[in-house]
Amino acid sequence: MKADNLLGIQSYCFRNFRDNNIMLAMLKEAGADVVELCGAHAAFTDAAAHAAVLATCKEHKISIPSIGVENMSRSAAELKIIFDFLKAGGIRHMSVDFQPENLEAGILQAEKLSEEYGVTLGVHNHGGTHWLGNSQALRWFFKKCSKRIGLSLDTGWALAAGENVLKVLEEFKDRIYLLHLKDFNFDKAGRKEDVVTGTGNLDLKALSKTLKETGFKGPYIIEYEGQPEDPVPALRQCVKNSKEALY
Repeated sequence: MKADNLLGIQSYCFRNFRDNNIMLAMLKEAGADVVELCGAHAAFTDAAAHAAVLATCKEHKISIPSIGVENMSRSAAELKIIFDFLKAGGIRHMSVDFQPENLEAGILQAEKLSEEYGVTLGVHNHGGTHWLGNSQALRWFFKKCSKRIGLSLDTGWALAAGENVLKVLEEFKDRIYLLHLKDFNFDKAGRKEDVVTGTGNLDLKALSKTLKETGFKGPYIIEYEGQPEDPVPALRQCVKNSKEALY
């Protein structure tokens, strides 16, 4: 597997299992050795908790290319602690969100810390009800910030917002630092259902072709939120489908 296109799983998939030893063992059982950590498995704003989380991942031989989603509209003191976690773990990316209130100040603060710590940030497009969940909003947002802040593109939430995932990839190819592989089916009322990657509305073969054409080099992070009480069987199939299509 290419070092620049790691395939991992978002730890939120294992949100019912807060013990990291159990969570990471399940992640490996699903066929991955890469994790994007979320707040369910790491207290990022608690400096005293950092070492234990990173040590457990190292013990299980799990790499961490990214964390998130983290709110950038926090105080500078809180954000520094989160960025310290990134530095301690050698983590190069964070999936983020911003609040529209005091946006300019939040962007300046995030850019400064991103530069200082040598990491990239990527807005997580969280669907049609999220204020940065569609291309029009992202287009406007990216005019306000440097390329230190890009996009952690979530395919499922892009579908839920009525977006063409391939066109989003093409338009923001210079800003996409990480890809969340999520797939949905929709009923007649538009209600979404998490499904195994590539079995719903996400065309993995077409996605793979566009990723190659746009030169994407970031991590692929699978996010499947179904069956939280027993996610491993579905995640194992997500990993299999993703490897077959993307490598």
